Amino acid sequence: SPQTGHCAWRGALAAPFASLAQPQPAKIRRVGILEPGAPPEPMVDAIREGLRELGYIEGRNIIFEIRWAEGKLDRLNELAAELVATKVDLITAFSTSAAIAAQRATSTIPIVFTGVGDPVGVGVVSSLARPGGNVTGLSVLATELSGKRLEILHEIVPRMSRLAMLWNDTNPSMVLRAREAEDAATKLGVKIESLGVHDLVNFQTAFATMRSGRFSALLALVDPFTREHRKRIVDIAVELRLPAIYETREFVESGGLISYGPSLLTIHRRAAIYIDKILKGAKPADLPVEQPTVFEMMINMKTARALGIKIPNSILVRADKVIE
Repeated sequence: SPQTGHCAWRGALAAPFASLAQPQPAKIRRVGILEPGAPPEPMVDAIREGLRELGYIEGRNIIFEIRWAEGKLDRLNELAAELVATKVDLITAFSTSAAIAAQRATSTIPIVFTGVGDPVGVGVVSSLARPGGNVTGLSVLATELSGKRLEILHEIVPRMSRLAMLWNDTNPSMVLRAREAEDAATKLGVKIESLGVHDLVNFQTAFATMRSGRFSALLALVDPFTREHRKRIVDIAVELRLPAIYETREFVESGGLISYGPSLLTIHRRAAIYIDKILKGAKPADLPVEQPTVFEMMINMKTARALGIKIPNSILVRADKVIE
């Protein structure tokens, strides 16, 4: 914390009077984290780091109760109920599924969500400006970005005629996003084939369809399930020589071609500001949902070369990071 040196100086001056006024021990706040994935998870570290910068020290004035669903989204309801039972002061819910589970579990404990694509559309808040109830947080604006991603893909593959869309068809947030992508594809004159995956058996079916050779490119929608299996998705795209666009940079770091979307690490660090405000007395209903304003594009040139694709300069100049 930037004030550490200042506090140490005041403490030194006050030392002779220490016996006169003992400081009250800081109240320990308990923050629940409902995480659909499995450790290690950089997003959890980003929130911890953000709170540390705001003066929260683990074990001294904050305790984290983390519940990991380890990719089993059907466990989120049970884990959310567990956090409520431990009487946490606040629940941070990562993803749409986690936010819905937390909302089902409590209408009184404040909830701060992160990574929800369309919070109004899935019914987590009543509006972005006035969330109402006990829930607020940070949206990833994922639904509205589908059209932009398809435009980028179209620049890379100008003759794109048929697109495979891989997504978790059991996630309510993804349904809205898939619909948005289908509308965007229609406007570009591209046929889109929806390949729903929510377990490993679905992957085999989807990959068999992708192997049919009917597709020019791949769009992968990201949720906790597809994110957990990103290596599998990236590898099949490379094997089938399909140019693919992803929503988050981890896919490109795992060997995917290109990603475009908000920085999830930045969003999770900013979530710490919401947590801090609520712990200091602000009501979630009064805190507008924040939407990202900065988006990053990452390109993996090694993958482009493996696919035999030339990335147009118009895209290279817009890239925030290029992996050589």
